[in-house]
Amino acid sequence: MSTTVGRASVQPPSYGPPPAKRPRLKPRWGRIALLGGLAVLIIAVIAGISLYGYANGLDKDLKRTNAFSGLTGDRPAKAVEGALNILLVGSDSRDPDAKEDEANAWRADTLILMHVPADHKSAQMVSIPRDLWVVVPKSNSAACSDGSRAKINASFAFGGLPRAVHTVECLTDVKIDHVMAIDFGGFKEVTDALGGVDLKVDKTITSIHKPHRVFTKGMMHMDGAQALDWVRQRYQFPRGDFDRVRHQQEFLKALMDKAASSGTITNPGKLDKFLKSVTAAVTVDQDFSLSDMAVDLRGIRGSNLTFVTSPNKGSETISGQSVVVSDREQAIALYKAVKDDKMSEWMAANPKKSTS
Repeated sequence: MSTTVGRASVQPPSYGPPPAKRPRLKPRWGRIALLGGLAVLIIAVIAGISLYGYANGLDKDLKRTNAFSGLTGDRPAKAVEGALNILLVGSDSRDPDAKEDEANAWRADTLILMHVPADHKSAQMVSIPRDLWVVVPKSNSAACSDGSRAKINASFAFGGLPRAVHTVECLTDVKIDHVMAIDFGGFKEVTDALGGVDLKVDKTITSIHKPHRVFTKGMMHMDGAQALDWVRQRYQFPRGDFDRVRHQQEFLKALMDKAASSGTITNPGKLDKFLKSVTAAVTVDQDFSLSDMAVDLRGIRGSNLTFVTSPNKGSETISGQSVVVSDREQAIALYKAVKDDKMSEWMAANPKKSTS
């Protein structure tokens, strides 16, 4: 008997008896919020700059890649015209916690399927765990069932960004319209372009990263290097990752508020510097258009973003690897709602699984 997740159908391996209690996956909400928020930040600010005519010029400055190279045949059909599905890929090429020999390697730390309904009034961010155990097609043109099981993050190593797109489409049965890859390290330049941000420091700490900055309790004005260092701290706080998530969300809100302020929007020089720093941190597919996105998504802000994690049963050890196992029935229901542009109905039926 075969097991189907999305459109890939394979014979499931025998895993032995399941553990008595599977640990629940703890998503990297800080990374997810930053990635999704930056994507919306880019679009929201672009929507306000048409008066300056910057969008076309910035389109030319964007780094581009053929994210759909070789994808032929076994792709899902576009189900609802007007709805958009964008694959957001996040990496941190300057992460001080990365191993030295991997510090400059491109790594996919975060995968998000961003769904924008046909009315373009909101966006839902479906986080796909990087360790999700899936079928990775053996080539960019292979059938979804013609592949081998691996962590979804391995798709990048097997065939670059196009293989990752193909794998996500096979998993979800949702056609990807565009791809946006964002380097978290680029937040430094984005922050500096805005003249820094004011962030609340809970308690005085010393950074665990060089040059071991001291963050003093109270409100601090931080430049890009300071802010990026601050939001990477976790060990000095009682709630660890949860406190880091909160700090990252506060940082993102400060960035969005500063970027949306009249001092940025109405100052062509400051706005130009900010937008150029943002586009420098982004790589998009060949057909991605900031001008079109600005028009289509001008109504989206942080307040109408919803974050969801791809349904899963937590971690298990399979073939000697710690992997995340998909919850097949719930995943199919979620991705069908995405494909059919019925996420509002899905969220109403699953209020505990979605986070604004």
